[in-house]
Amino acid sequence: MNKILLPCLVLVFQFSLAQQSPTSKDQVLHSLTQKAQMAEASLVKNIPLKNIGPSVMSGRVVDLDVNPNNPTEFYVAYASGGLWHTTTNGISFTPVLDNSDTQNVGDIAVDWSNGTLWVGTGENNASRSSYAGIGILKSADKGKTWQNMGLHDSHHIGRILINPNNPNEVVVGATGHLYSSNEERGVFKTTDGGKSWQKTLFVNDATGIIDIASAPNNFNIQYAAAWAKDRKAWDFKGNGTSSGIYKSIDGGSSWSLVTTPNSGFPTGEGVGRIGLAVFDDNTVYAVHDSQFRRDKKADEKKEGLSKNDFKAMSKDSFLALEDKKLNDYLKTNGFQEKYRAANVKQMVRSGTVQPVDLAKYLENANSLLFDTPVIGAEVYRSDDAGATWKKMNGKHLDDLFYSYGYYFAQIRVDPSNKNRIYLAGVPLIKSEDGGNTFTSINKENVHADHHALWVNPKRSGHLINGNDGGLNITYDDGENWMKNNSPTVAQFYAINVDNEKPYNVYGGLQDNGVWKGAHNNKQDSHWHQSGKNPWEMIMGGDGMQVQIDNRNSNIVYTGYQFGNYFRLDLATGKQKYIQPKHELGESPYRFNWQTPILLSSHNQDILYLGGNKLHRSLNQGDHWEVISGDLTQGGKKGNVAYGTITTISESPFKFGLIYTGSDDGLVQVSKNGGGNWENISSSFPKNLWVSEVAASKHKKERVYATLNGYRWDDFTPYVYVSDDYGKNWKNISGNIPVSPVNALVEDPENENLLFVGTDNGLYASFNRGDSWELFQNGMPNVAVHDLVIQREAKHLLIGTHGRSIYKADIGALQQINTDVLSKDLVIFNVENIKHSEGWGNSWSSWTKPETPGLDVNFYSATPGTCSAKILTSNGTVVSATSIEASKGLNVLSYDLAFSKKGKSNFLKKNKMKLTEAKNGKTYLPKGNYTVEISGNGQVEKIEFKIE
Repeated sequence: MNKILLPCLVLVFQFSLAQQSPTSKDQVLHSLTQKAQMAEASLVKNIPLKNIGPSVMSGRVVDLDVNPNNPTEFYVAYASGGLWHTTTNGISFTPVLDNSDTQNVGDIAVDWSNGTLWVGTGENNASRSSYAGIGILKSADKGKTWQNMGLHDSHHIGRILINPNNPNEVVVGATGHLYSSNEERGVFKTTDGGKSWQKTLFVNDATGIIDIASAPNNFNIQYAAAWAKDRKAWDFKGNGTSSGIYKSIDGGSSWSLVTTPNSGFPTGEGVGRIGLAVFDDNTVYAVHDSQFRRDKKADEKKEGLSKNDFKAMSKDSFLALEDKKLNDYLKTNGFQEKYRAANVKQMVRSGTVQPVDLAKYLENANSLLFDTPVIGAEVYRSDDAGATWKKMNGKHLDDLFYSYGYYFAQIRVDPSNKNRIYLAGVPLIKSEDGGNTFTSINKENVHADHHALWVNPKRSGHLINGNDGGLNITYDDGENWMKNNSPTVAQFYAINVDNEKPYNVYGGLQDNGVWKGAHNNKQDSHWHQSGKNPWEMIMGGDGMQVQIDNRNSNIVYTGYQFGNYFRLDLATGKQKYIQPKHELGESPYRFNWQTPILLSSHNQDILYLGGNKLHRSLNQGDHWEVISGDLTQGGKKGNVAYGTITTISESPFKFGLIYTGSDDGLVQVSKNGGGNWENISSSFPKNLWVSEVAASKHKKERVYATLNGYRWDDFTPYVYVSDDYGKNWKNISGNIPVSPVNALVEDPENENLLFVGTDNGLYASFNRGDSWELFQNGMPNVAVHDLVIQREAKHLLIGTHGRSIYKADIGALQQINTDVLSKDLVIFNVENIKHSEGWGNSWSSWTKPETPGLDVNFYSATPGTCSAKILTSNGTVVSATSIEASKGLNVLSYDLAFSKKGKSNFLKKNKMKLTEAKNGKTYLPKGNYTVEISGNGQVEKIEFKIE
């Protein structure tokens, strides 16, 4: 019997009373200033982070803005990957938001007459990873510099409109906070280029503006879509009585509700997200995510049994079912093998289970997500300037929004054809008759889940489409598409590495499956020629965590959302579904969207998987045992899986010393393999998402934990350490600027070295969290979702949710200790290099030659000029330079070539032939060399060998 040592009644009481406070805009703005100061003073500001991709699967696009006079030039906005510019019709892109304070974008607008860019920060969707923004950004120099123009507490921007006749007149729709109510939402207007704003439409503190559209030739005529929504960690209501359409006839200065009860447009509690498209002064389309329930009699009875059949079925009716019909239902719906007609009937006959249990068995988070009792997507049109509305679709638009229309609602009308409209949903669909009938224009190279569409007003059939898989362009109205995915904007949830040479990186992505690629792959277009991308998809769906057997890296455990995990054999292509199954009659297990898994470091046949209970398999997932009771607060009523385990860690010092964290704020420990559990989180802020729990690699009693308040709009960083198995905790968040914490990793070599990833960047600590250094040289301000260290290579891998994966060589960081920090100058060890006759040469004068390099890391206690020399073993100087050193770690990059003087010095003392390479450089021959750096009144040396 597993014992749960937690005061259940007290925890429930605390849960009902506790309420997190949203972080204020002043705190957010202060943190941005603090972070900028940290960037200047960071001890690791010179250590580079290199992006290793991938790009092929891309990430979620939220908006497009196309040059009306030259459609080969346009901007693409990614939900959490920034803003990218092309002048080559999507063949190549340049990021233009990298030097801003955020990469989170909801909408963009471009004044093409002068090149001014407007960015509404904070994604306009309301998904699980829709990050908040910091207001409205403006650039007058095409993205070289950015100025924050206000609306700092809006969090999420739905739409931006610029008056084509007056670029200083801009109208903005703000949806407001995602997880809390606030006042800075509605329609805002500026007439002075953003210096001041007037709120011209405010519905209430839980209703924002998700879309605004103006008549093509009359900026005064505008329509705004109000959207009432209430998102919690356990529930999302994306509809309400205050949702509707407003109209302005004075350029957004004043508004009136046009979707009144007599207008023909739906009103009431079931009105969900609305998207708008205006054809002319009189004609406007709206796509509506209707959350009203369907008429049951409208759906024909399908052959076979469905779970709904069992919800009201009597015992006698159940026992009268044909065995074949019942077995078809059981097999089709994945019931455990032991549940077949004969024994299930016996269970019902004896009263062990009820017929309704055959429905409840299937009621999990995935079924709630995809079951669609709601009406869903519908199209309305007004031909009298919004006075009255007519429903245009003749039948249900099934398989377009499913039950999560809050994620879509984009509609476009062809400017040259009033009856040609496009709807963006799970596929992209088109109507030629004003919305009565539709056809899909998705193709095999076009991702599902569409969020942006531009229709060329001068050339029908020319479309640019943005979706969860990046960008596509067509010139024949969707018959054929090209994919334009060169930006590295992948949205990773989790990453991991193996021990191969070269080692591989694995990662699960938002709506783009699970991928694998070598850490040293080249991100270029050669794969178009070879037919093989350096990154390979190994699983579909929303990709999740990955565990790799360290005895055989072909054995991989991974899966997709809500705990749907598999054991893969990459050598044979075989896969086995391994999700633990509850017993018939029991409540289904609750699995988080990002269900955690863990292979035991003590035995790679042992796998842990967290639902609301912890599951353990001793045979690679073939069979499972439950080794805990419910390790959460028990869940809450709602349509989002909640009351689930989010993180698992096992101590490398002792098998069965296990920690778990939950999405409702509990951290638990078992010291005996699940025999007993103890709640060790009573001192923490209540009800926060436990984003990481990590047993120390250096001390058996030590454990780290991070909490995340994102789902309360609480952006406070929470990082803790305990040296007594969680009995007592120390807050080590210290000087980390305000931003929710997603990940923590402890260095395996240096117990004082920690790394933390937040929703807005990466930090390192050399003193176990007493203080933190910003660690972002080469990486913009993007959400860091996961961190992992490849021990042998001494590499830190950073999985971002918006800019793919970065890699940093942390060999020098691992050597930092109090002794080093007390010295004026220290040079760190470097690896030996293998000589190559190919250095500086290439097989053709048209190709770039291979060039070597040696990075020498050194620490300087003060900033200033240092001199550097490279010497042979007999003291001959072969190259010399100076370097402006910063306080902290510095990198001397040496190309392993002689200087002109150094070559002369060498030849005077060494009678040997030196061959000049084709690139004009003469490289050092094999031998022993010394790097000598002078500075701060000190001289330090380190040796290396060219083998």
